[in-house]
Amino acid sequence: MGDGRALNAATVRAWCSLALEALGREREAIDAINVYPVADGDTGTNLYLTVESAAQAVEAVFAAHETGSSLPSSADVLRAMAHGALIGARGNSGTILAQLLRGMAERIGEGDHPAAALRRAAGLAREAVAHPVEGTILSVAGAAADAAEASPDDAVRAAYAGARAALDATPDQLEVLGRAGVVDAGGRGLLAVLGALVEAVSGEAPVLPALAHVRPEPAARTVEPCADGGPAFEVIYLLEADDAAVARLRTRLDKLGDSLVVVGGDGLWNVHVHVDDAGAAVEAGVEAGRPYRIRITHFDTAAAVMREQVQRAVVVVVPGEGLAGLCSEAGATTVLARPGEPPASGELVEAIRHAHAREVVLLPNSAELRHTAAAAAEQARTEGVRVALIPTRAAVQGIAALAVHEPDRRFDEDVVAMTAAAGATRYAELAVAERQSWTTAGICQAGDVLGLIDGDVAVIGADVQATAETVLDRMLAAGGELVTLVLAEEVPDAVAERLERYVRDGYLAVDTVVYRGGRQSSPLLIGVE
Repeated sequence: MGDGRALNAATVRAWCSLALEALGREREAIDAINVYPVADGDTGTNLYLTVESAAQAVEAVFAAHETGSSLPSSADVLRAMAHGALIGARGNSGTILAQLLRGMAERIGEGDHPAAALRRAAGLAREAVAHPVEGTILSVAGAAADAAEASPDDAVRAAYAGARAALDATPDQLEVLGRAGVVDAGGRGLLAVLGALVEAVSGEAPVLPALAHVRPEPAARTVEPCADGGPAFEVIYLLEADDAAVARLRTRLDKLGDSLVVVGGDGLWNVHVHVDDAGAAVEAGVEAGRPYRIRITHFDTAAAVMREQVQRAVVVVVPGEGLAGLCSEAGATTVLARPGEPPASGELVEAIRHAHAREVVLLPNSAELRHTAAAAAEQARTEGVRVALIPTRAAVQGIAALAVHEPDRRFDEDVVAMTAAAGATRYAELAVAERQSWTTAGICQAGDVLGLIDGDVAVIGADVQATAETVLDRMLAAGGELVTLVLAEEVPDAVAERLERYVRDGYLAVDTVVYRGGRQSSPLLIGVE
């Protein structure tokens, strides 16, 4: 591979897809050798979820160009890949991988040779880590860059070979790896990503070395923190802040804990740190800018995978924090679908694992998640979990299904009852039109309130109250016994009170139940059973 032009848009797209496939195959094995910086058995999973987010961003770029006659540029695709990895980065290694991709995107975008891109990537990643340690993913990235620069005519293959040699040397560089008899998990993940790059460029996939001395699977071993006991929490969040504020944040977080990695730029950052005081780490982010998508993990909770399996569990996707609390109280494991951020299949698989049950009922609560949920269910089945996917298309259908769930009856009977309850629930939602457009109910203007029944626009109104009343009339015309209303946090209580009264006065035999959904994309969700 002689120059940067070989990394065209299609090649980058293939690289991202192949990297996701490779990490999917390697995920469990990489998890099993994860002993540094914390032996929590999740490095492979974190890298997979990071690349899954990158792949979604890449596909979005290509989808945006489908109506045009030209493909996106390689620079655009690489930037999307790096941005997707940044916003979806998980764990220490996933965060570093996001920075590696950012470095490559910077140089390829400027037309530089891939060797220069790999050098920039390795340097940027090392700068992002507060206290770089040899024998880690950083060493593997640096060796890949060295090898690529030494063989510019075949930079990608040389980078892979250099990374493989460096990975083999990691047990001699880091004592904890040598004691465990394993190579660095993050470095192994990076080797899989570089192998995917070789395949994308040449069409020939290198054979990854076998993982010798693999430790037992995470579910069968004790979770051990670092040698010194280590901090209790992993804190990760996205942060909108300027460079000066981030520099101050680095200093403050470095005093609070360890494993500090801050990646990103241009006003958007991903912050990763291990601390004992999770609240202080978040507070530092608040002082620096606007933190969001905050994830706090107590390392001791990793030991939960060793508890005895329960027989059955329900995993449900919910659109807001309010419903997450409601479903959790009902005993379900919840996955939060934030506005504009649908969960990936990896997140659903992790939720199924976290439920730690022999049998799982999965409720995606969205038509758009049907393929994602099916992929997650299939993955979980390969791991020995019996999964039933009920194709719920809305949160109110999931609530109805959960209401009739009885874990003590036979699995098939429970699934049939839950499916029947979901199927007997018609659903609607209100949305605000962003622009003038054609709908199945006519032309709407920006700012109009749209009433969607079973996914199709049925009503165009001026406000939430009147539109909701019209939607209720149309739904209840076919009969019903129970109306479920789920209100977003910005909708006043008075709206719920007026709608309850409207149903009570107009439909004497119909009951109404109201829930607060919290921050959700729709101001109002409606279900009629």
